[in-house]
Amino acid sequence: MALINENYTKLPGGYLFSDIARKVSEFKVSHPDANVIRLGIGDVTKPLAPAVISALHKAVDEMSEASSFRGYGPEQGYDFLVNTIVENDYKARGLNIAADEIFVSDGSKSDTGNIGDILGLDNIVAITDPVYPVYVDTNAMAGRAGELLADGKWSKLIYVPCTSENDFIPSLSKEKVDIVYLCYPNNPTGTTLTKDQLKVWVDWAIENKVLILFDGAYEAYITESDVPHSIYEIDGAEQVAIEFRSFSKTAGFTGTRCAYTVVPKSVMGYTKSGEKVSLNKLWNRRHTTKFNGVPYIIQRAAEACYSEEGKAQVKAVVDYYLNNAKIIREGLAAQGLKVYGGVNSPYIWVKTPNGMTSWGFFDYLLNDLNIVGTPGVGFGPSGEGYLRLTAFGTLENTKEAVGRLKKIII
Repeated sequence: MALINENYTKLPGGYLFSDIARKVSEFKVSHPDANVIRLGIGDVTKPLAPAVISALHKAVDEMSEASSFRGYGPEQGYDFLVNTIVENDYKARGLNIAADEIFVSDGSKSDTGNIGDILGLDNIVAITDPVYPVYVDTNAMAGRAGELLADGKWSKLIYVPCTSENDFIPSLSKEKVDIVYLCYPNNPTGTTLTKDQLKVWVDWAIENKVLILFDGAYEAYITESDVPHSIYEIDGAEQVAIEFRSFSKTAGFTGTRCAYTVVPKSVMGYTKSGEKVSLNKLWNRRHTTKFNGVPYIIQRAAEACYSEEGKAQVKAVVDYYLNNAKIIREGLAAQGLKVYGGVNSPYIWVKTPNGMTSWGFFDYLLNDLNIVGTPGVGFGPSGEGYLRLTAFGTLENTKEAVGRLKKIII
């Protein structure tokens, strides 16, 4: 008799974005002529940059010749990509990250979920609320979250509210915490922390031996100078923080899959007896055991993002999406709606009008305006009364959507 992991039975019926896809599919069946504009899931629409495509073609050709064919590669990533990441994302900012502290993977979603493999089940986990669902769900799957309560919270998780009431700046937990997830620029709210605000968290983590899991997937969208591009810009962060980065929203790799995680050798975990253990060593063991590496051709494509040509092309795409974000943000604000994010992020977080619930506003937008958003409550209890829109659509659809949104009666 094969016993199951019963933690899975505690999860809500479906994953947030799967539920949205189902609702949209049902609507399309009953309204086949509707021109539905999707501003919900954070998937990109612009094609890969020409420099990336060129690198892909070249790498594919290499795979056709015996002399240049690649089979299994290093699970941590090929040196050509890892060293390029070190030079461009860290040394260029004066940060001392070593090549053996970088692990190339197929996505930061995977890594933020899988990182729990090397962390004990007795850890007390804190999350900002609202939050990217993967952080919560994977801890629930592992057994760290406890039971799902009637108010939508998990009994063992510590919730740190990030709402308009506190300007989306999370307060340090007064309860004991072992691990905290921080995502900045934030998904879903699109808000950020300044260097001084993030330093408060790093100093607290050092003092209390807390591990920070820092998701920097949207770093490329930062436009303001006082917002850090890496948590390692904060003194001492290399002692307490693991950083996750992705090419998905930066260079359009959502369907191509490439990311990396930084685990400094100075970040320690502890045995129950208090012995220090290198998390870098543990993650390397996990990574090499459960992962066979990102394909060679994809890593060559990722490397091309750092060429002079690639940098310019990737930035142009990021600027395109940031312009969409500005159009959405300003269009909604002109309607009298309360809007947040969209400055250092491709996400716009909007307060629902007229006291609507998150799902109520979602249904209204879908049925009346044929626009798909993401209900804020799907990101946690503090997301109730909000809706997330993304800037990853085309410019034409973004303008059309804002035009439709002007029909909302406040």
